Amino acid sequence: MKNKLRVLITGCGGDIGQSIGKILKSKPELFSLVIGADLHKDHAGKFIFDECHIVPRCYADSYQFEVLDLIKKNEIDIVIPISEPELRQMEKHQYQDDFFGRPVIMANQQALNVGFDKKMTSDFLAHYELPFPETFLISDYHKDKYPVLIKSRDGSGSKSIHIVNNQDELRFYQKIYPDFIAQEFLIDQGGEFTCGLFRSISGEIRDVILKRKLMGGFSGFGSREEHPKISELLHELAVLLDLRGSINVQLRLINDIPVIFEINPRFSSTVLFRHMMGYEDVIWSIQDKLNIPLDSFQLNHSINKFYKGFSEYVD
Repeated sequence: MKNKLRVLITGCGGDIGQSIGKILKSKPELFSLVIGADLHKDHAGKFIFDECHIVPRCYADSYQFEVLDLIKKNEIDIVIPISEPELRQMEKHQYQDDFFGRPVIMANQQALNVGFDKKMTSDFLAHYELPFPETFLISDYHKDKYPVLIKSRDGSGSKSIHIVNNQDELRFYQKIYPDFIAQEFLIDQGGEFTCGLFRSISGEIRDVILKRKLMGGFSGFGSREEHPKISELLHELAVLLDLRGSINVQLRLINDIPVIFEINPRFSSTVLFRHMMGYEDVIWSIQDKLNIPLDSFQLNHSINKFYKGFSEYVD
């Protein structure tokens, strides 16, 4: 990048937004200003970003105008939306390529469509005969096979996931969550993996595979793995999605076969760990969007494990 960029990150109060803020702030030779926006200021973003601003919820009529005002006042060059609601709204209003002339960092349309709807994810994987857990609309689940997972059709994270062990529990969830899905429970035989998957406009594919343990809904501990079968599956998925940009793929090994159970069409909570390991998909996504040659992909083999900790800030 010849000129330093000025960047706006929306959703700066969350862990992913703050991780990306840390990545960009660690590159002062590339970025001259990194500001954030969120619904409120009661978060640690003020200790990371050059500035933090308050904007309305993305569903509000005034949202796009207030974000545009921030862009103009701060001469922003590029916008990185983080939260899924914002990504959905950007896609809905066809801002996934640019927001009033400013490039937006998002995955391509097909990746968004497939990843945002877990039933569509399942149907997509089934169509291409890729390994996947059986997935039903909760109202259509009539199997006497338990346990089964009940999860939000359009959300991510573990907060909206429930393990159901019998028909009585299933009926309960069918009443209170009629729009959820029921998904085959994958027994943890070979571990759970969260994988970064990036594909450039020229078709170059880069991946990183992290075997993880969940702690409180986050990837609390993990290790980088070399696994040819998983890498082969990720590359096939990138081509089938005609992927451009960076997404996150979650899977488990069942009888040594990688089975995808979720595709998140966005940066994930491990984005900073991956960056520290040499998988710099945030930087590559920006370079690719601006038609700048990508930095080379060089894994830092001295870093193979990550641990999620906590930082305390006072003001």
